[in-house]
Amino acid sequence: CHQEIVKFDLEIKAAVQDIRDCPGPLSALTELNAAVKEKFRQLRDRIQELEQMAKEQDKESEKQSLLREVENHKKQMLSNQAAWRKANLACKIAIDNSEKDQLLQGRDILRQRKTTKESLAESASNITESLMGISRMMSQQVQQSEETVQTLANSSRTILEANEEFKSMSGTIQLGRKLITKYNRRELTDKLLIFLALALFLATVLYILKKRLFPFL
Repeated sequence: CHQEIVKFDLEIKAAVQDIRDCPGPLSALTELNAAVKEKFRQLRDRIQELEQMAKEQDKESEKQSLLREVENHKKQMLSNQAAWRKANLACKIAIDNSEKDQLLQGRDILRQRKTTKESLAESASNITESLMGISRMMSQQVQQSEETVQTLANSSRTILEANEEFKSMSGTIQLGRKLITKYNRRELTDKLLIFLALALFLATVLYILKKRLFPFL
């Protein structure tokens, strides 16, 4: 009986330490407490058996010795119960703090997710605005390109018209050149005719003067 009491005492101490070190959750703590409670019950039964055995001793000295041993075991059991309560309190505080930390972490994660979503929404809005700006720029470029093409078309048409005018002017110039050449030729002919007429006139005058002044020649 004495050995069983020592065995249960050691097992209770180990179980109390397990409770102190229990990381949770509360269900795990409940299972450990159930096991400790059962060991306390068994220890209490063994102490009662030892006490009953002490009362049944014939020798007073053996009786008192066993009763003192019973008293020591009861004190040790009370000490273990106090350690059990303290271990439960420490474990519950640790589990509560852990749950609070997890809750705070969860809130931080939710806050971060919210911030991330807001950042993503802001980024999407900025990207949309950038795309709209690019679209406007492209539209302006297209419009400018259309205007440039229209200008080039007008310039091409103007060049063609100028080319036609140049061709017409070239024809006119060639015609003028021909006329000038013709007029130059006619002027030369007129000069020759005038010169011949003048020569004929002078010859006639000289002939008349000769007849009147020198009739005998």
